[in-house]
Amino acid sequence: MELRVIKKDEKELLLETRGETVTLTNLLRDELWNRSNVIEAAQIKEHPYLAEPKIFLKVSSGSPQKTLELVAKKLGKRARQFKELFKAAVK
Repeated sequence: MELRVIKKDEKELLLETRGETVTLTNLLRDELWNRSNVIEAAQIKEHPYLAEPKIFLKVSSGSPQKTLELVAKKLGKRARQFKELFKAAVK
């Protein structure tokens, strides 16, 4: 995966996720909507074969970079929990 910042200011962030599918950007978008400071969160895919997925974020307070970082950390923790539960379930 490669990330490319397309737009960045104090309240908005638009990232392109090269080498990923919309699965990742959908997951990020859904979790971003659970944050109280998020005004907008969207995943963008202009063309199914020609464009890379993007994630757009607009916040009312704090930095969009920090908000996305916190969400990514939370999703990482949930993925590790799932891994442990899955391993126990299939024993």
